[in-house]
Amino acid sequence: MTHTHLPLALEPAHLGPQLDDAQIELALATAELIPGFIGQERAKSALAFAIGMDMPGYNLYVMGEPALGRFTLVQDVLQHAAAEKATANEWCYLNNFEDERVPNTLRLLPGDGRILVKKIEALIDELLDTFPAAFDNPGYQRKKKSIARQFDDRYEQAIERVEKIALEKQVVLYEDNGAVSFSPIIDGKPLDDSEFSKMTDEQRQYFYALVSELETVLNDALLELPRWKRELSENLRTLRNETIEQAIKPMLKQMEHDYSTELGVLKYLKEMRPHLVKAVLELLPDESDGEKQEEIDSREIFVEEFVPNVLVHHEAMAGAPIIFEPNPSYGNLFGRVEYNSSSGALYTNYRMIRPGALHKANGGYLILDADRLLSQAPVWDALKLALKSGEVVIDTLSEHAVTNSTIITPKAIPLNVKVVLLGSRDLYYLVQEVDEEFNELFRVLADFEHYLPYNEQTLSFMSRQIQLQMQQLNINQLTKCGLRQLLQFSFRQAEHQRKLSARFADVLELVREACFYAAQTESDILNESHVQQALQGKQHRTGRISEGFLEDIQEGQILIDTEGLAVGKINGLTVLEIGDTAFGTPARVSATVFAGSSGVIDIEREVELGKAIHSKGVLLLTGYLGAKYARKFPLTLSANIAMEQSYGHIDGDSASLAEVCALISAITDIPIKQSLAVTGSINQHGQVQAIGGVNEKIEGFFRLCQSRGLTGEQGVIIPASNQLNLVLRDEVIAAVQQQKFHIFVVKTVDEALGLLTGEETGELNRRGQYPKKSVNGRAMQRLAEIAELVNGSIDE
Repeated sequence: MTHTHLPLALEPAHLGPQLDDAQIELALATAELIPGFIGQERAKSALAFAIGMDMPGYNLYVMGEPALGRFTLVQDVLQHAAAEKATANEWCYLNNFEDERVPNTLRLLPGDGRILVKKIEALIDELLDTFPAAFDNPGYQRKKKSIARQFDDRYEQAIERVEKIALEKQVVLYEDNGAVSFSPIIDGKPLDDSEFSKMTDEQRQYFYALVSELETVLNDALLELPRWKRELSENLRTLRNETIEQAIKPMLKQMEHDYSTELGVLKYLKEMRPHLVKAVLELLPDESDGEKQEEIDSREIFVEEFVPNVLVHHEAMAGAPIIFEPNPSYGNLFGRVEYNSSSGALYTNYRMIRPGALHKANGGYLILDADRLLSQAPVWDALKLALKSGEVVIDTLSEHAVTNSTIITPKAIPLNVKVVLLGSRDLYYLVQEVDEEFNELFRVLADFEHYLPYNEQTLSFMSRQIQLQMQQLNINQLTKCGLRQLLQFSFRQAEHQRKLSARFADVLELVREACFYAAQTESDILNESHVQQALQGKQHRTGRISEGFLEDIQEGQILIDTEGLAVGKINGLTVLEIGDTAFGTPARVSATVFAGSSGVIDIEREVELGKAIHSKGVLLLTGYLGAKYARKFPLTLSANIAMEQSYGHIDGDSASLAEVCALISAITDIPIKQSLAVTGSINQHGQVQAIGGVNEKIEGFFRLCQSRGLTGEQGVIIPASNQLNLVLRDEVIAAVQQQKFHIFVVKTVDEALGLLTGEETGELNRRGQYPKKSVNGRAMQRLAEIAELVNGSIDE
């Protein structure tokens, strides 16, 4: 059909980005992935600066919305920087033999932690193999028997002295299982109990007194027996102690030689020696009994007592660590102390200290989610304290002070870490305002752009990344039309004809969904139809609410006209954002004018449904009307403006162009075409300004007109400055191509009024008047009449 040019109407070529087929073919032919991250040069520069400033306080806040590639870029830059840095030292906790409630710290070179643990465990195994077998040594047994013999000799000599005295008194001494007893002798023969009972009372009393006397003598002779036993035990303990020390000495000497340059390890071995001897003395028997279970239990006790608790292991030459902690709770960030339960009480030791993200990232880089971190005030305060003090402390008192438990307070570990916070723009400015320490600790800001430049480099990068994603899903080829459709999606996400969206993750999500539809048809080629299926599928899944609005309009429950003329009524355009979806829908704006002096009343504001920006847009109307028409008389009128059938809060000034047109229609009684819908904000000089969501707004009105039948009269009026933001769907462009639907761009209110009324708006002449039959002339005349009616004439 013949294309007739309409004034201020856009051509189909203006409704979306114009893609070069040669560029797309070149991008598809890219075989290798372009190194580096495309775009975000400002953020890259900030990252490089923060990493290079190896000084306290130069931590980094990465500003931007999710899916902009923040984490990918940060990780990529940090990996290159970490590879050039020295591997971080390892830190471990040791048993503090002087005070077990305050475990000591030990710094080791990378990789030495595992070696030290293995050597001490080998030492323990060697001890268990040596003892109690070492006590079976003939030399030890001989010395032990000698000590025992000394005790026995003393005891026997004392018993012999008592026995000699007893025999002199005709009493025999018996010793049975360490118990000493006496029995009378008659005619050279000891009496038994039956014979003793046959004796007279006098004889029995005599022997009772004699035995009592002998027991006194026995007690006097054995008065030193406790001391002899104590000396026996002490001598045996000294013997065991000397035997253990002699066996342990060569084992520790070898370890001391291995760690001759590590003063911390040498100090620990020195402190450990007497306690190791004591543990062997107390835990291991001096006779081999062959009970394996006891040996296993003893080993566990030795391990819990002497083996270091290495918090983090690092491989030599691995570079600085990079740790991302997705859930920065206190325990996950600063570490924790675990507890076991025994007999209703909690107990712990240095071996049950667990590292946090700060321990793991010490000497390197820690990446945190700012929103999750700052929502926990105690954790944020503790992190600031750690960064300022340069040490990480595991706080156990606040958590377990009121429980029936053993409390340990591990010593602090020196901290050297670069913290990277990933957060939103609003959060950054909020924290800056309320926290004075924030700028002191996070001096560097990496600001991520929302857009990527559309050039050959970006196009090739996106093409290769898309193809890599497809290969993971077993789809081998991407067609030119398929890539064009994906680029169209990215342009639409950016709402710009010359820039791509930096939310590349959304493009990859669409690729995955399109590959699903390609796989359903058993195709290994991704083309335009698969991408469109994915877009339509998502629209269908999330489109219930938008379809409900359209049905309400079709059924007449929401009053929207798409043909005819009406005074004081106009179709405005709105965007509703629900979750991750946004859609446009028309809304009727109406205005009434009558004689009075109350001014322009915004009904939405009066009922507290209009938010600040919307109310501001309505208030600008008074300034525009006064400057436009009432330079020679006072602006006096009463007018009401309302967004009809809106029951929720309204924000934004994008309806102010529609409102001023409806108001002028009501003032002049000139009807407005209901086949056109309007969006745009205005200033007090009548200039039309850009608004957001222009694509969704146009398509929302288009769907309504399409459902009722396109007449060729319908269309949308948008600000001229929004032309660059047009990335419309193919069906809208096709309708414009066929002149069934129109998109007009305006720069002033007069241009919009001319399109809506079909009449001349009129220009101000030298005398300060508008043509009488023009829209502006009739508006000025009507406002003058109302002013005279309300205020009276100047003569009066």
